[in-house]
Amino acid sequence: MLPLAHATPDTGRPAVHRPASMAAAPAAPWALTDTCQDPEASLRPSDVDGATIARIKAAGKLVAGVDQNSFRWGYRNQTAEGSRLDGFDIDLVKAIAKDILGDENAVIYRAIPTSQRIPALQEGRVDIVVRTMTINCKRLEDVAFSTAYFEAGQQVLAPKGSPITGYDPSLKDRRICFAAGSTAEAALKAQSYGSVPVTVANQLDCLVRLQLGEVDGIITDNALAAGQAAQDPSVQLVGSPFTREFYGVAMNKDASDLVRRVNKVLENYRAGGGDSPWMKAYLKHLQPVLPGVTAPPAPKYRDG
Repeated sequence: MLPLAHATPDTGRPAVHRPASMAAAPAAPWALTDTCQDPEASLRPSDVDGATIARIKAAGKLVAGVDQNSFRWGYRNQTAEGSRLDGFDIDLVKAIAKDILGDENAVIYRAIPTSQRIPALQEGRVDIVVRTMTINCKRLEDVAFSTAYFEAGQQVLAPKGSPITGYDPSLKDRRICFAAGSTAEAALKAQSYGSVPVTVANQLDCLVRLQLGEVDGIITDNALAAGQAAQDPSVQLVGSPFTREFYGVAMNKDASDLVRRVNKVLENYRAGGGDSPWMKAYLKHLQPVLPGVTAPPAPKYRDG
C-alpha cells in the first residue's frame, strides 16, 4: 500500500458539495438493477451476546478492517509521539470496541485494500470493516451491514484547469481512475461516457497516478475526494455529486448478533444532537474539508 502523502488541510479552499443536500441526485447506477428493497434497513439494535460477540470477548480483541490512506477517514497521522491511525472511521471502531470489550484500544487494525473488504470478512480475517463502504444490494448478497452512519455521493476529481467538467460527456477519451470493487467502478460500467478506465487496488493510488499525469481524473465518493483535495491544492472536485450513497459497517452475513450490537452502538453514537459522539467526530475530522453536515443519516430497521 502506498504511504499517505503528508499535507496540512487548507480550510480556505472551496467547499465540497454537501452530500446531505443531494435530494435530487439520481439513483446510483447499480441501484437500477438491484433486487432488494431498502438496502439501508438493518437488524434492530440489541446488546444480547451471541456466538460472534462471545468469540470476540474470548479473544479480547476486535479485529477491524480499515483504511490507512484516506485522509480524515482512516489514515496514518504523524504526531510528536509517532504515527497512529486516525480519522472518522477509526473513532467509530473505537466506540464499537469500547462497547463490546470495555476498552477502545482493544483493537487489531488490519489495513485492507478496497477490493479485499468483502473477502476479508468472508474468510474471517476481520470481524468488521469500517472503511467508507457503501451499502448496496449487490454487497448484501455477500456481507451484512449496520445502519448507515454517513451519507456521501460519487463525484469527479480532476486537476484545476482540466477540460473535465463532471460526470458527463467531457470524460470521453479521458483516462479515469477508480478502485477495484468500488461503487465508482459500478458507475463507470453502467455509464462510461467513452472514458478509458484505469483500475487500482486502493483509491489513494488514483491520486498518485493523477499527480504523475498517468490519468486525467478520478471518480470516487466526494467524502473521500474532499480529503484528497485538502492534501493536494492542484486538484478539485468538478460537477455535482451524481449519486446518493450511505456508508455502513460491514460484517459477516452469519454474525447477526454483531450486526445488532453495532446498531446499538450507532444508536448511542448518534444520540445527543450537537453533543453526540457522531457530531464530535464529524467536527474533529470532517468539518474542515466537508462542511455543512448537520446530522447523521437516520437509521432504518427491518425485522428478521
